[in-house]
Amino acid sequence: MTTDKKSLLGSSRAFFWALFLMTLTFSSFPYFPPAMGGEALVRPLAIYPLLILLILVTIPYLFTKRLPTTLISFLPFVIAVVASSAISLLIGIDATQGVSLTSRLLRALITLLLGAAIYFTVSVYPQSPEDMKASLRWLYIGFSIALFWGSLQAVYVIHFQPRYFKVLGDIQQFFSTRRLFDNRVSGPTYEPNWFAQQIGLLLLPWLLASVLSGHTVFRWRWRWLTIEWFLLLWSLAVLVFTFSRAGLAVMAALIFLGWLLFRPARRGTKKVQKPKRVVWVRHLLEAGVILAIVTGLVFAAGSNNTFFSRIWDYTSEAQRPTLFEYVRYLGFGARVMYSDTAYRIYNAYPLTGIGLGNYAFFFNEYLKINNLALYPEVLRIVTPEKGINTLITPKNLYMRLLAETGLIGLATFVAFSLAIAGCAIYMRLSLRPEEKFWGTAGILGIIAFSLSAMSFDSFAIPNMWVVFGLITAAANLSFRNARDKEQNALGAHVQP
Repeated sequence: MTTDKKSLLGSSRAFFWALFLMTLTFSSFPYFPPAMGGEALVRPLAIYPLLILLILVTIPYLFTKRLPTTLISFLPFVIAVVASSAISLLIGIDATQGVSLTSRLLRALITLLLGAAIYFTVSVYPQSPEDMKASLRWLYIGFSIALFWGSLQAVYVIHFQPRYFKVLGDIQQFFSTRRLFDNRVSGPTYEPNWFAQQIGLLLLPWLLASVLSGHTVFRWRWRWLTIEWFLLLWSLAVLVFTFSRAGLAVMAALIFLGWLLFRPARRGTKKVQKPKRVVWVRHLLEAGVILAIVTGLVFAAGSNNTFFSRIWDYTSEAQRPTLFEYVRYLGFGARVMYSDTAYRIYNAYPLTGIGLGNYAFFFNEYLKINNLALYPEVLRIVTPEKGINTLITPKNLYMRLLAETGLIGLATFVAFSLAIAGCAIYMRLSLRPEEKFWGTAGILGIIAFSLSAMSFDSFAIPNMWVVFGLITAAANLSFRNARDKEQNALGAHVQP
């Protein structure tokens, strides 16, 4: 291959890689052909550049280079899912709402294939530390566009203006399949929870790690102030106005644990050896104060939002407060029923589950009927209107894996996740500042995923795959650097 062709190929790869990262926030793009899931809720715009990257990057890599160990750890999960789905064909499951078992299985497996394609591509594209930095820069640029659009929405959340709201709503239709909420920020996504999840999982781990470590991927900085500081404050402010309870819980956990575990050392002070218990207590108190301040700001912002203020209004409205009624009052009753039904299905098929995507076929049979009138969302699923497809999922990744892939599927996925976590811990223990940064970000990313997985269950959403992929890519570079050092040291030792 000539130099010009190599240069053109490299430029093409870099262009579509940047485009992929910049479009990750557009998760419900309306212009999708039926063959690509045009009727699904999850329609990532990033699929378009991903298809080109598969041809230019991923597929050639798979046939020309050895797979990293972390990538190989993903294969047992895929095998478990395929085996579980194949076994489900022998159960004899009838069609539900006009959807057959084979079509449901095919669709579910395609979403897993899409997730695997995202993970593999993100894992193998960066081949140098500069590629990793550039990747974060493009990710930040894409999120800056989304945060800007979310900031414009926050204006009518604070002070509603019908004409202004209509203008933004008309624009939203060009890149989202759902209309805007008049009391919450949804950014360019399908709903506020999706936007909050994107910020909490795809953005905050890298920004928090940057702020805590002082590491930046940009050239500009003024003393301790970096662009990441600005992006962090901006993203936290926009996240508050999503009024997503799950998203804000992830934000609070990351801030608290980030400060507790990775508190930056104070500069200009003498290092005095103190007992570890004293140090941890001090860090815990500092993290608690920061969390209290953040909670106060969230309380102030949400006091005028009737949806969000239900969190603290229950005790004043309920005559006989109970935990169960509080959960139902917050709107989590339906999700509890989904998880409970998934657990019942798991008990019936504990080893291999019922096959990926087949939860909907078993939902009515294993649903515990308990005054469904109190749960309109569940009632609509059990008695759907004619012509409306309401196939349900558990809304919880752990419970979905347990019900649909059994203990074997869940165990292999947990093993894969632990391999990713091990990579992050390995980098955190490195003496190199850049590797330590990626380790810190990776650990925060794993924490964010572990919490977020309790409120989503789709393999087609890119968020977790991109996080896993970036951690894997950074770890591969770290392993390569360590291996090169060992080889150089060995070569120097054997020379006469």
